Amino acid sequence: MNRYSIFSLLRNAVNYHQDWQRAWRSPDPKRAYDVVIVGGGGHGLATAYYLASECGIRNVAVVEKGWLGGGNTGRNTTIVRSNYLYDESAGIYEHALKLWEGLSQELNYNVMFSPRGLLHLAHNVHDMQEIGRRGSAIRLNGIDSEFVSPTQVKKMVPFINLDCRYPVMGALLQRRGGTARHDAVAWGYARSADALGVDIIQNCEVTGFRIENNTVTGVDTSRGMIGAEKVGCVVAGHCGVLAGMAGFRLPVESVPLQALVSEPVKPILDCVVMSGSVHAYISQSDKGELVIGAGSDLYNSYSQRGSFDIIEETVGPVVELYPIFSRMKMLRQWGGIVDVTVDRSPILGKTPVNNLFFNCGWGTGGFKATPGSGNVFAHSIARGEIHPIAEPFSIDRFNTGALIDEGAAAAVAH
Repeated sequence: MNRYSIFSLLRNAVNYHQDWQRAWRSPDPKRAYDVVIVGGGGHGLATAYYLASECGIRNVAVVEKGWLGGGNTGRNTTIVRSNYLYDESAGIYEHALKLWEGLSQELNYNVMFSPRGLLHLAHNVHDMQEIGRRGSAIRLNGIDSEFVSPTQVKKMVPFINLDCRYPVMGALLQRRGGTARHDAVAWGYARSADALGVDIIQNCEVTGFRIENNTVTGVDTSRGMIGAEKVGCVVAGHCGVLAGMAGFRLPVESVPLQALVSEPVKPILDCVVMSGSVHAYISQSDKGELVIGAGSDLYNSYSQRGSFDIIEETVGPVVELYPIFSRMKMLRQWGGIVDVTVDRSPILGKTPVNNLFFNCGWGTGGFKATPGSGNVFAHSIARGEIHPIAEPFSIDRFNTGALIDEGAAAAVAH
């Protein structure tokens, strides 16, 4: 698996790096598979990898209508954390964080996971009460979390303005939180899944499902029909479209979520700083760019641009909190399509169609869950029964009322 040693670099340098082996194959689809995963983003590729590596199911295909990681996996702000209020959320995100901590070693591929620490600022009395409540709940679940004073925040981020229009009264710190390289996550899972025999089929759009006696038997694609004993759908913002093809509706809405990055500068910010009240969060990439995350737009859309008013609402507080950035130039802005549920928590598990499983509804917080989501979803598909960590996120909770309302709990679900 170690194709990128110093000896490989020297050998390929002689030939201008023309003879590198492809990281994964581009096979034609077979007539049928044990499992077909629809969606070649981080969650889909992770599901395929764990099906092959932990569940012993290697006759698996991942079908992607575009290119790997071209959806939300490549359109996020790369934040990783597990400091969630509710036990159910803490369970799946902490499961993911533990996998993040050993992922580069497991995949033998550097996903550039950087546990640089994550600060969640409090700007008013309500914020202070919220982080106090959430911090206590997080610690009760055995997850690291600590309260820090404004003085400690200033020590971590010397250029922050504590006494601006949004005064910093304190913060919640998760030292194990941080960032990872989104593209590397997709590439690492793809390479490892391919090495285990998984077929990764790009430019293959799913156009419908084959369903007999309310049981899925395959998928229709732009490259022909592919048979499958089980199908798992992991397509983020387009999950509602696929559900419609299968004959049922999902309680999700698709909205644009946007972010922007600045011109690169020398290292200045060595942690992630979030602010729920003003909905602006910021980190610095390895290239020196300031990565600034905004909130989701208030209208349903499949646009991957977002609206300018959200940028204004985000950049304003950023400049107030960090005056040093006021003259920075923004290089680019982009948007992703997120699937949002009523309670801002995901849907993982079975659907009204037998052997058809959906993993969706991650909204604005899907990247950080990538390893944990793929792991529990793979085990759920393999066994035909939902993994205990994923069980609370069944679609049935919208009928029973057992919601996991992280949106109301933390003000921001990123």
